[in-house]
Amino acid sequence: MTVDLHDFVATVEDYPEPGVSFRDISPLMGDGVAYKQAVDAIADFAKHLNVDLIAGPESRGFIVGSPLAYAMNIGFVPARKGGKLPREAVSASYTLEYGGVNELEIHKDAIKPGQRVLIVDDLLATGGTINATREIIEKLGGIVAGVAFIIELESLQGREKIMKAGEVPFLALMEY
Repeated sequence: MTVDLHDFVATVEDYPEPGVSFRDISPLMGDGVAYKQAVDAIADFAKHLNVDLIAGPESRGFIVGSPLAYAMNIGFVPARKGGKLPREAVSASYTLEYGGVNELEIHKDAIKPGQRVLIVDDLLATGGTINATREIIEKLGGIVAGVAFIIELESLQGREKIMKAGEVPFLALMEY
């Protein structure tokens, strides 16, 4: 049974600030058929990329990346917010969509040189989080094999910013 994933995205107007239409995937995650369909679609995309690991930024990248890694029988690497990891880590900073700067970090030993990593997240907005994750992966010697999202907000041009850092295979299951 195939479902229209758009039917499982709630739009919240003026959140987190006036003029923003927030796309909430909570209904998608709450429906077993829709959630499985989304994860399976990304897994189908990834299986042609010879991926060794899945990486996802905190926190909703964990929600997409963990079941994907499980489905593909490969490891998951969390890109945590700065100061959250207990061991030596490599970090990168990025500008937040609504202003300010944040930092992501990955354990130094999480990715071995030459490993192919697919970066996944629930939603692509400006691309800052993904480019920071990519920067860390590349600092560790990993190869970004591609990027995948449940939703892409096209007007924010995140895809263009990701590709400016270097062309990679790209998947968005839905565009808004």
